[in-house]
Amino acid sequence: MNNEKKYSKNHVWSVIKENMAVLGLSAYAKEKLGNIVFLNLPDIGEVFCEGDVFGDVETVKTVSDLIIPLNGEILEINEELLKDPEKMKEDVDNDWLVKVKVEKYSNAYMNEAEYKDYIKSL
Repeated sequence: MNNEKKYSKNHVWSVIKENMAVLGLSAYAKEKLGNIVFLNLPDIGEVFCEGDVFGDVETVKTVSDLIIPLNGEILEINEELLKDPEKMKEDVDNDWLVKVKVEKYSNAYMNEAEYKDYIKSL
């Protein structure tokens, strides 16, 4: 994969360069969630497999799991978002959640156009 932003059906975007990925929550998901009051992210060093829950986002109405779209180890977490989860709304396209050392990723990613078509069907 190149530096293009790719999307999973679970609304997590990824930018993968070589063996590192930056993951974030899509603008669509943030809009649907509403006011974010709490964010739970994993510890550095934790290892996940594609489809695992790697954290959650809590709003006034609900808690939504964050599903990781690849296999890898957490290298860094966005501490600023942990302190102030509402910052996720300030830069909806670029606020990242975690950085991951990628072991394996799926080909089930969608590019931006495919993702926009996908969310229209929801």
